[in-house]
Amino acid sequence: MKIVDYKTYAVFAGYRNYIFVKVFTDEGIYGVGEATIEWKTNATMGAFEDLRPYVIGADPRRIEHMFFECFRQTYWHTDPCTLSAIAAIEMACVDITGKCYNLPAYQLFGGKHVDKLRVYMNGWTHDANTPDEYAARAKEAVQGGAKALKWDMFGTSWVTISNEAMDRAIKTVGSVRDAVGPEVDLLIEVHGRFNLHTALQIAKELAPFKPKFMEEPVFTDIVQDTIEFHKQSPVPTATGERLFGKTMFRELIANYGADYIQPDLLHCGGMSELKKIGVMAEVYGIQVAPHNPNGPIGTAATMHICATMPNFEFLEMMNDVPYRAEVTNEKLEIKDGCLTVPDVPGLGIDFDPEACAKYPAQETPQILFEEGYF
Repeated sequence: MKIVDYKTYAVFAGYRNYIFVKVFTDEGIYGVGEATIEWKTNATMGAFEDLRPYVIGADPRRIEHMFFECFRQTYWHTDPCTLSAIAAIEMACVDITGKCYNLPAYQLFGGKHVDKLRVYMNGWTHDANTPDEYAARAKEAVQGGAKALKWDMFGTSWVTISNEAMDRAIKTVGSVRDAVGPEVDLLIEVHGRFNLHTALQIAKELAPFKPKFMEEPVFTDIVQDTIEFHKQSPVPTATGERLFGKTMFRELIANYGADYIQPDLLHCGGMSELKKIGVMAEVYGIQVAPHNPNGPIGTAATMHICATMPNFEFLEMMNDVPYRAEVTNEKLEIKDGCLTVPDVPGLGIDFDPEACAKYPAQETPQILFEEGYF
């Protein structure tokens, strides 16, 4: 079996574009993948074209070899756009291999450890700005089946935080905690914006509300600051969505720098890389909570890998656009805060190019660090 071609599709999806790929073989079996990355649509679509010499003519069933060839020939090993394109192609190869041998994708990575995956919700805040509005949205999300909620309540703050912004953030978390009760996990998104002193000050103020973790509490490109935060913080630490490939996780994991690591399957290099990073973390007693504000295909692939991990904690789910189920055949139902892992061959998902064409890609300006950003 050989890969003879692949086609890419960019689909508008709110604050960013989905990026899908369909990989075709000479035996008629095709596979699908996803490379969605915020605000980098053009660069990532171009990365697919750069990978053609290493993909066309290759056997898609040699999954590890496919990643190896694309990765070593790339040279710029920590480029998230290229790694996302590699991940999407690898995903499609897993899909093809599963279909070829009539096996769910998780069987190619060691088989299921769990049947259900605990999830947490992102994107539930909508247009909330005041503590009362956040509390109302949180109640709605819990009524819809959520058992864990993540959001960013720090507005335009950068490096440090004013007393006014701090007071508003603490009141917001308190209002949400009162609204949902003690049984719902609250996850504090920081987006890597604060210096170490400020992040520790915020953690001290938040600790009475028992948040599950603070995510990216300090600048993410200074791993030592995350390690130091973890040593001193009264709130558990989560990080890793902007660490690309297993080698970038080494320093963080080996220094016990977090309670939860959050590799993004799409940006860390794919399904095999996520599995390997999870094994590295397991040795150090660190849980895995993959970053996943992604589209339907990326979510399906991440679910298959999470199902094989003994140290899986929970998976992020994004409430983005209402036509997810129109452009793909995604059928996910959250029940008691969990998703059931599908048992169909391959990834168990497909997309419709004609439906995708109804929602063409748009320019999506970066919107981090604004009031009301989730």
